[in-house]
Amino acid sequence: MIKKIVEKLHLDPPKTLVLGFALIIFLGALLLTLPIATVDGLGLHWIDALFTATSATCVTGLVVVDTGTTFTTFGQLVILSLIQIGGLGFMTFATFFALIMRKKISLRERLILQESLNQMSIEGVVRLAKMIVVFTALTELIGGVLLSIRFAFDFPLPKAIYFGFFHAISNFNNAGFDLMGEFASLTAYVDDPIVTLVVCLLIILGGIGFIVVSELYDYRQTRRLSLHTKVVLSTTGILVVAGTALIFLLEYTNPKTLQPLSMMGKVLGSLYQSVTARTAGSNTLNIGDMYQSSLFLIIILMFIGASPGSTGGGIKTTTFATLIGAVVAQVKGKEDVIFFRQRILPHMVYKSLTLTMIALFIVLVMTMVLSITETTARFEMILFEVTSAFATTGLSMGLTPHLTPIGKTLIILTMFAGRLGPLTIAFALAQRKQKEYFRYPKGKITIG
Repeated sequence: MIKKIVEKLHLDPPKTLVLGFALIIFLGALLLTLPIATVDGLGLHWIDALFTATSATCVTGLVVVDTGTTFTTFGQLVILSLIQIGGLGFMTFATFFALIMRKKISLRERLILQESLNQMSIEGVVRLAKMIVVFTALTELIGGVLLSIRFAFDFPLPKAIYFGFFHAISNFNNAGFDLMGEFASLTAYVDDPIVTLVVCLLIILGGIGFIVVSELYDYRQTRRLSLHTKVVLSTTGILVVAGTALIFLLEYTNPKTLQPLSMMGKVLGSLYQSVTARTAGSNTLNIGDMYQSSLFLIIILMFIGASPGSTGGGIKTTTFATLIGAVVAQVKGKEDVIFFRQRILPHMVYKSLTLTMIALFIVLVMTMVLSITETTARFEMILFEVTSAFATTGLSMGLTPHLTPIGKTLIILTMFAGRLGPLTIAFALAQRKQKEYFRYPKGKITIG
C-alpha cells in the first residue's frame, strides 16, 4: 500500500519514510481503538490510542495507560508489532519479504532503505537489511529464552514465556514497554543480576547500530574496524561507565532508591539506569524518587541517545563525540578534530552542530509550550518528559498519564520528530551539499 502511494505521489525518500511511519501509526491506533484491544471491551480513546501507537512505532515507551493491565493479548501484540516495525524500519521488513518472494529491489526502494538505515550510499543496503533481520531474530530469541527461564520462577510457564519474549523484543528495540502492571516496569528486579544484565545487553546491542554489529561480525575476516565503529564503541563504553559511576555516587544515600539495596543491588541498579537512559525506557528504580542531580544526568544521557543506524534515538553518540572533539581541538588551538589518528572533515562537524541545535530547539520550544498547557506540572517534570519523548527514551517522572489532550498531542509530535527528524535532516543535509562558485570576503566578529 505504501509503495503504491509513493509511486503515485512521486515522493522522495525522506518524505516516503515520514509517510510510511505515519500510516503505520494511524493503522496501529485504529486497531487499539477496537473493543478487542482493551480489557474493558470498550477500546481505547482515540487520542490515547494515537499516543500509544506513536510511542510504540517510534520505540519510545511513554504510556498514558498501563500496558499490562489495560490491553488484552491482542492489544499487546499490536503494540509489540508496532515496536518491531518501528525499531527496524518498515522498509527493512519490506525488503526482507521481497527477497523471500524473490522480487527485485528497485533503485527507488534502495534509496528509501538507505534513508531508513541512515546510510550515506545505497551500496550494500540490501545485504545490511538481511543481516539486520537475522541478527534481530537471533538476539531476541536468545534474550527471550533467558528472560523466560528467569520469569518461570515467578510466573506460570506460559506467562513467563510471553513476558520473556515481550520484554526481550521491547528492550532490544529500545522501546521500554513492559507488562508488569501499574507502571512498575522492572523495579521488582532491581537487584536481579540475570534480568539486569540480559536486558542491559539487549539494550546495548539494539543501540550501538547495525553498521557496528555488521563490522564486529565480519571482524574475523577483515581484522579491521572503521572509524565510525571505533567512535561508537568507545563513546558508548565511556557513557555507560561514567553514567553508572555518577548514578551510584548521587543515589547512594537516597532511601527511596539505592540506599536499601545491597552493594551488588546498588551497582546493578546504577548500571541499569545508566544504560536505559540512552533511549531504552524501562527502569528498575522509581524515576520519580531519584534526586534532582540524578534526573538532570539522565536528561543529558537521554539527549545524547544511542548510535546511528540503531533502534534508539537522541542526537546520537557520534554527534556528541564530534562536538566534544571540536571543543577539545579549539581549546588546544588545533584546526582539525582527530579521532584514532584520523581527521574528521569540517562539514561533519557542521552537521553535528546543526543536528544538535535543531534537537535543542525542539526540546526547548516543546518544554516552553507544555509549561503553558500543563500548568499543574513542575518544570523539571516537563523538561524530563519532553527530552524523553524527543530522544525516544520513554522514561517518565509520572507526568504522561496526567497530560491534557493538548499536552498529549504535543508529546506525540515530539516523539514523531525525535524518531524521524534527525534521520531526515541528516539525509537532506547530505543531499543538499552544493558546489560554491564564489565566496564572500572574510569578516571578523568577536566571540566570547
